[in-house]
Amino acid sequence: MNFKTTQTGKQTLVIVTAFFSLLAIVGFALYGLPLFYNSYIDEFGWSRKIVTSGNAYAKILVAPLFGFLAGWIVDRYGPRKMLITGAIMTLFAFLGLSMMKSLSVFYISYVFVALGYVFGGPLPCQVLISRWFTKNRGKAMGIAYLGIGTGFTIVPQLVAFLERKLEWNMALIALGLLIVLISVPLALFVKDSPLGSEKNATPETAVPIKTILKNPYFYLLAFGSMCSIGAVGGINQHLKLYLKDMEMNDSNIANIISLVAFMSLGGRVIMGWLADIFPRKYVMILIYLLVGASIPLLLVHDFPGRLTIFAVIFGLGLGGDYMIIPLIAGDLFGVRTLGRVMGIVLVADGIAEAGIPMFVGSLFDSNGSYMTGFILLIGLALLGTLVVFMLPKRRMDTALTN
Repeated sequence: MNFKTTQTGKQTLVIVTAFFSLLAIVGFALYGLPLFYNSYIDEFGWSRKIVTSGNAYAKILVAPLFGFLAGWIVDRYGPRKMLITGAIMTLFAFLGLSMMKSLSVFYISYVFVALGYVFGGPLPCQVLISRWFTKNRGKAMGIAYLGIGTGFTIVPQLVAFLERKLEWNMALIALGLLIVLISVPLALFVKDSPLGSEKNATPETAVPIKTILKNPYFYLLAFGSMCSIGAVGGINQHLKLYLKDMEMNDSNIANIISLVAFMSLGGRVIMGWLADIFPRKYVMILIYLLVGASIPLLLVHDFPGRLTIFAVIFGLGLGGDYMIIPLIAGDLFGVRTLGRVMGIVLVADGIAEAGIPMFVGSLFDSNGSYMTGFILLIGLALLGTLVVFMLPKRRMDTALTN
């Protein structure tokens, strides 16, 4: 198939470009960097609070400053340039982390990690696909988002291999270069939108931000998603360290984390299928219950298959967690307000995803175990379930008009 001449070929290129961008920027970078935390601890003697604080402080700084601005940037300059810029920023981050000798370089590098995610992650991919697809937009988005799970599945094995062959510093450089090689070439050839689509498009009626902020369901959705995303982030960023404490070897650790990632692929498919059959509110509750039910398995006494069962349940919940939020936001507030709603919700979720793991690390440093921190994560997941239960099943137009 000729990607450059036929409409189907161009749309295929769009999906493939988004798939590999998400694989690299989210799958490799976001999920790959916590796999180096143990190396920072061994090399510099840093605490678990410190090694998780880079992601936290950077997200807290970058998300409010650039999260709201990112929508304007992608509309003004196009998703293609953002994808390339995000990949280059991510490379700078990996180079900085590989050469760091101080906390200041560590924190600056993580600012570039956060910027790379904002510029090259889900936002420009969503915009790119939305411009090219109408009828099959959902399917296209679903295929592209499998890139995240694919990258997450590969990266534990890849990092374990690189660390066996190279020092951790060189492994970071190699991973950063791979991110650019995977994401940039296709972005160079993809077009921002079909020719003439901007001229023929009917502009949407803008919904004032104050109207959204008056809607109580917006706050329920934002808070509920923050709870679950925080719980998921707390496990993801500490899972390798937890398994290291069990004195597992790197190969077995990589296998457990890869199983979580592989099951997240199934979680996206299964939860997406359920969301087309049942009210999405109930699917969201199921996802949050899976997350909350998996974490106690990390606290009970060991038994055969314990970690495998955890990986399966947690992976299914992880796969559906991020995917369900824009779906239920569209149900509650309508597609015409989705960008504005998600722009705010994603900022809040990003702060929770970064801040909660740092707090869990601080609790570990104080108590010498993950017991208190993981109980907190269970409580967060269950609190998120309770909050989502209070959401309506479908959009209530009065909430947007009153």
